[in-house]
Amino acid sequence: MVKVVSVHSFRGGTGKSNTTANLAATVARHGKRVGIVDTDIQSPGIHVLFGFDESHMNLALNDYLWGRCSVEEAAYDVSHVLHETGAAGSAIYLIPSSLKAGEIARVLREGYDVGLLNDGFQGLIQQLNLDFLFIDTHPGLNEETLLSITISDVLLLIMRPDRQDFQGTAVTVDIARRLEVPKMLLMVNKALSSFDFAALKSEVEATYGVPVASILPLTEEMIQLGSSDIFSLRFPDHPLTQIYAHIANLLLD
Repeated sequence: MVKVVSVHSFRGGTGKSNTTANLAATVARHGKRVGIVDTDIQSPGIHVLFGFDESHMNLALNDYLWGRCSVEEAAYDVSHVLHETGAAGSAIYLIPSSLKAGEIARVLREGYDVGLLNDGFQGLIQQLNLDFLFIDTHPGLNEETLLSITISDVLLLIMRPDRQDFQGTAVTVDIARRLEVPKMLLMVNKALSSFDFAALKSEVEATYGVPVASILPLTEEMIQLGSSDIFSLRFPDHPLTQIYAHIANLLLD
């Protein structure tokens, strides 16, 4: 049975794409076939973590949405990032969004048929025989985000310990409840080491009535990496990697 995981934040800059890539890679290492779709069409970026640049991107999610290709033709096998550390059957497929300015401008100008996006998700699951589909969403709330939330088995909401994030996350949690998402998890990212993590976790859970999967510290090595690689694969013994492993186990249960 495939599991659809939407990774979302109300505001940008929370580390959403890094989290998606790290969790997807961690889950894949358990012998799972994992797909990642970058639906942040207005400001795509997760492909960078997998070493992609525009010259390698012959087709993208945009091409599927404009009817130029099937959705599986826009999927790239990026399993090589696992460096043979995954169990038998491990695989990761990435469906990026286009970096071309003209393609981004067209989305902003014309929009697209969100129903096609749902068809594409189902097509990927079937054609690639996926165990997990991770959706890296666009920050905030729009039609695409609402679709991603609606079809999710798990909604992972990322926030920073910031009052603006607290307010925006409250709106998203309320909408997710109205849409009857089966499972919601919160993750607080970029917490300073001086914070009382246990107290912060209790405050967030009390505020939203949603379990906090983990509090992630602001990590210098993550900043230095600058999205040039997948952190958990570059630093397999780092405490942050162990946190990603814990969250991945919650998704695998």
